[in-house]
Amino acid sequence: MRFTIKVGGIALALLVGATGLSAQMMHGGGMGHMHGADGTGHDEVNMPGLQGLDATPEESAELAFMFRNFPKIQRTVENLPNGIRTVTRSDDPELMDVLVSHAVGMIDRVGQKRDPKVFIQSPTLDIFFARSEGIVSDVEVTDEGLVVVQTSEDPELVEALHTHAAEVSAMAERGMQAVHEMMMQRARSN
Repeated sequence: MRFTIKVGGIALALLVGATGLSAQMMHGGGMGHMHGADGTGHDEVNMPGLQGLDATPEESAELAFMFRNFPKIQRTVENLPNGIRTVTRSDDPELMDVLVSHAVGMIDRVGQKRDPKVFIQSPTLDIFFARSEGIVSDVEVTDEGLVVVQTSEDPELVEALHTHAAEVSAMAERGMQAVHEMMMQRARSN
């Protein structure tokens, strides 16, 4: 797997296994939202579902920070015949840094086949970790925002790229509510 990140016109080739951009641990407020069919509730303050079997505390904190701040995220997706082109941005500089760190870090993980196994993770990601060598990713930070182009010659990977891009857009639009909807839909399908 290969990907490039460009910042301010300077291109940096990142090799698989290279350390992604680091972000500060994010601590967030927000009001808790409790619900659950078994009465135990769902903790949207601490967001334990964003932890994973191989996710670092920093990665989980980035996810929580993005979910807490989803109304500040704008995102567009263009489905290409062989992949996707996404543009994600925020006027909040701290959130923009976290978006870049998360994207670069997760693309690097896919290249290493290091699935973080985040508890609420979409099964759409499974194929990426299984067939990472079939994905070419280019990441660029421009005035437009965080531009990610991912392509593949594998039709199943292309379909998964389209599906995952739509899932991420839903989360950027509706936050954790979108995750709940996707999880309920998967439960009904099984």
